[in-house]
Amino acid sequence: MRHHWTPRAIVYLALALVGLVGTFFFNTWTIVAGRNYLGDIFGGGPAVSSIGIDLLVVAVVGAVFIVVESRRLGMKRAWLYIVLSGVTAIAFTFPLFLAMRERRMQHDRREP
Repeated sequence: MRHHWTPRAIVYLALALVGLVGTFFFNTWTIVAGRNYLGDIFGGGPAVSSIGIDLLVVAVVGAVFIVVESRRLGMKRAWLYIVLSGVTAIAFTFPLFLAMRERRMQHDRREP
């Protein structure tokens, strides 16, 4: 099973962990401070709103890619990545999906 971890999959997994830890820290800070999460993202001025819209569009595109690519490769339960992105962050779930996708493609390459 270990042989399916390509260097690219490990990089994606490392980025997923960075995304999880980084977003978890700031999400926790927002909750502890009693801030309005979406209000801060979209109401903090034009630059912050631009970043919020930018990330929202990237998240939607990532979700579409997860669905399409997982169907193409026959990966099961891809919807979990999308659901988890709402609970954690797309910065965690998208690179995690890419790592699992890379493992799947490596597995498919090795099968006769």
